[in-house]
Amino acid sequence: MSERQTVLIIDDDDSIIASLSLLMRRAGYIPIGAATPEDALVQLDRHDVSLILQDMNFSRATSGEEGLALLKQVKERHAALPVVLITAWGSIELAVAGMKAGAADFVTKPWNNEQMLQAVGTALGLAATRRAPPSQRPTRAELEGRYDLSGVVGEDARFLEILELVCRVSRTDASVLITGDSGTGKEVIASVIHRNSRRARGPFVKVNLGGISTTLFESEMFGHVRGAFTDARSDREGRFACAEGGTIFLDEIGELDPRCQVKLLRVLQDRTYEVLGSSATRHLDVRVITATNRDLRAAVDAGEFREDLLYRLNLISIHLPSLAERRGDIPLLARHFLAQATSAYDRPGVALGESALDWLRTRDLPGNIRQLKHLIERTLLLSEDAMLEANHFRRVLEMDPSEGEDDALPPVGSMTVSEVEKAMIQKSLDHHRGNLTRAAESLGLSRTALYRRLEKYGIKP
Repeated sequence: MSERQTVLIIDDDDSIIASLSLLMRRAGYIPIGAATPEDALVQLDRHDVSLILQDMNFSRATSGEEGLALLKQVKERHAALPVVLITAWGSIELAVAGMKAGAADFVTKPWNNEQMLQAVGTALGLAATRRAPPSQRPTRAELEGRYDLSGVVGEDARFLEILELVCRVSRTDASVLITGDSGTGKEVIASVIHRNSRRARGPFVKVNLGGISTTLFESEMFGHVRGAFTDARSDREGRFACAEGGTIFLDEIGELDPRCQVKLLRVLQDRTYEVLGSSATRHLDVRVITATNRDLRAAVDAGEFREDLLYRLNLISIHLPSLAERRGDIPLLARHFLAQATSAYDRPGVALGESALDWLRTRDLPGNIRQLKHLIERTLLLSEDAMLEANHFRRVLEMDPSEGEDDALPPVGSMTVSEVEKAMIQKSLDHHRGNLTRAAESLGLSRTALYRRLEKYGIKP
């Protein structure tokens, strides 16, 4: 780093201050210590502090009230100053309270040095990205000159604002939560973050958590050794091991079973895990990006998602707008998908007429970008003309049976197979008033197969 940054370490234990000071100094920071909240505030006035490492208790009391009070005072004086809290694993709720009060992150005791340095580096990196004034936001062309934005189409002002944030946070190691309706491009944005990160040369591993049952979660994510369970005939690498040194993208995080949420939280917090059937501890060097089309805050309020896990996942939250909120990008996206389709299906020379573009701009596309892409491809395949107009698209839609009926299938691209299956199971259970035997029969499943799917999708009959 060109200019050494000062880290204020606040703890009533002299040995902890000494240990963290040595670690910070070796990493190139300037450490200063404070044993009491009063001393901490004095040091803040004396020094140009870049980051605070703060314990939550400064006396025999373990409620954390002292730490929260100090955090409030710090934020009142220096709102943008990043604070990383240090707390015990059993006090995760206290750490969450601190995050609500403005802390940038939290590290649990006992920590390992790599974990602590990563938390410090990430918090400083995020603080730097947030200091960029809006007036200096670059244009699309300027962004493309500095970042790899291949596969990303759009020039809408709101979308460019989000894209600039994506580019800025990509250089940090912060966990990112991407939200948005189905088909808005969450996986594409996750890929952009990975390609522009310091982990770009590492693997980018995609995991659809909605397709992993609770019983297979540990085996899929952490791997297993031969003999770990009945069908474990050979060793298997888990998804985290496959993503080592790179990025793991956990899609449909909102569908994760509460029991699996606890296991994931421990891995993300401790940065360690054990392979199923082995007692050896493995260290984790992976950036985590998650995505969901659910409102996780509402899921927390409903008791379906852990609040501590939510705070661990969304150091940065990015919400992608629906296509209806960026209609100006529809012609760009349509031409982009048509170019891909004409190349894939060997139909050179086919173009989109103005009537088609005008029609697409006004069309309700609940499946968003995914649905638009499928509609372009299908229209190309079912039309022989070199110029696609509005009537070509209307004709394709008219071929969809039962459109507009209450029980019609959702538009192509608006739902994944897993989402359709989950919705159908729920509908059958509602129809049969929770009778599992009748619901299983109507779905063509055995009761055992239905139970597996209920567990997979977190459905409580």
